[in-house]
Amino acid sequence: MKKNLMMFAAALAGGFVALGTFTLFQSDPQFQNAQFVSPPIHRADYSALSSEGAVDFTSAASRTVNSVVHVKTQSSMQPVYNPWFDFFGYQQEPQMQRSSGSGVIISADGYIITNNHVVEGADKLTVTLNNNKNYEATVVGRDPSTDIAVIKISEKNLPAIVWGNSEDVQIGQWVLAVGNPFELTSTVTAGIVSAKARNINLLSDRSISSEEIFPVESFIQTDAAVNPGNSGGALVNSRGELIGINTAIASRTGVYSGYSFAVPTTIARKVSDDLIRFGHVQRAFIGVKINDVTEEQAKEKGLREVAGVYVNALTSGGAAAESGMEEGDIILKVGDRPVRNVPELQEQVSQYRPGDKLIVTVWRDGKMQPVAVTLRNRDGQAELENFEAKAAATVESLGAEFVAPADAELTSLRITGGAKVNVLNAGKLKAAGILKGFIITKVDSDKVNSPEDLSRILKGKSGGVLLEGIYPNGTKAYYGFGL
Repeated sequence: MKKNLMMFAAALAGGFVALGTFTLFQSDPQFQNAQFVSPPIHRADYSALSSEGAVDFTSAASRTVNSVVHVKTQSSMQPVYNPWFDFFGYQQEPQMQRSSGSGVIISADGYIITNNHVVEGADKLTVTLNNNKNYEATVVGRDPSTDIAVIKISEKNLPAIVWGNSEDVQIGQWVLAVGNPFELTSTVTAGIVSAKARNINLLSDRSISSEEIFPVESFIQTDAAVNPGNSGGALVNSRGELIGINTAIASRTGVYSGYSFAVPTTIARKVSDDLIRFGHVQRAFIGVKINDVTEEQAKEKGLREVAGVYVNALTSGGAAAESGMEEGDIILKVGDRPVRNVPELQEQVSQYRPGDKLIVTVWRDGKMQPVAVTLRNRDGQAELENFEAKAAATVESLGAEFVAPADAELTSLRITGGAKVNVLNAGKLKAAGILKGFIITKVDSDKVNSPEDLSRILKGKSGGVLLEGIYPNGTKAYYGFGL
């Protein structure tokens, strides 16, 4: 009891002390005007997300979906040879393989851009528009070096897409990927541009010995979801303008896992124009061996930043050597466009044709110097290549005349077309062991449906080629030789 009374007295005394202290503070002028404030609260500034600056995905999508098509391919593959079939007199049937991708309408009269790997080796192409109409398509031209191809359907007044300029694309800006992943037509996904001028060595890995490939990679990297079937589809900006052709994904599983890559329109537009006009790409070369500038090279040459393309060597008789460019030069600009690495240089040069003249700015002797360069073709000539003449010369060097197989032969041999050797003279075919009557059905991976196809496919071919075909008695054969 006594202890409780002592605790109560202490508490009462404490209360009087506190009351006295508060009264003292109130009477002291130093505290009468004091303002007690809470810690500042930091709120996000959403003023940048006003309605005027919002990205209009619906508008971009509506301007794009009708210009993107579904490309379905069908190709025949010869089965693995089984001698028991021959022993019992059975004929092995070709196996049909089907796949699909996307394409983008680039002209109202039926030209469609897509990826080379979508149509390569296809026997039959079917294009489905967004209105579900189907058309058979033909290949106008392919370019394995950029993985771009052009196909065509017979139709008018098609909704062609509006070309944009991929050079104006900024890292971080919104983009849409439009295509047909997993057979899901007219699919739109959104993302941002993650990087530009990416070289992922994709085209080098896809190259084969029978095709002369000069890989040109300067991909736009995005995080828009792209999956199998999106290949050849559109990458567009927020205005619905085409800025790239979706081509590849970075994935260990075969499906989207974070990054996708598109061929920029700086490359795709020029390549598609060449394929339509010439049937082949008029590719220009500077004639240099190059690498990205290293920190040591930048320091040695007195550059303030590690950027540019270092010239290791010049091709004899090439454009650079003839223009006065020197080994050890560092290329900093093509025209008025800065180049910071090899992919950016390739992207800029790929927009030109042989014979075009441009100013290349190099760093030499501690200062920037302009060099006037006249670009050349792969043969070292400053003029456009005559692929028709090359094709005619190639066919002539084969030492043969070709006709279309008769309908009865097509039926009995179960083939859809080809180029039959009707006359065989001295030449590459005879030297390779080919006999009269042989029907060529493929050159490398390209399907041959007619003698005209053979001539078209041989345009610009050089190096080793592989002919696949069949004799009238049903014997299949393969022949390889150099052009």
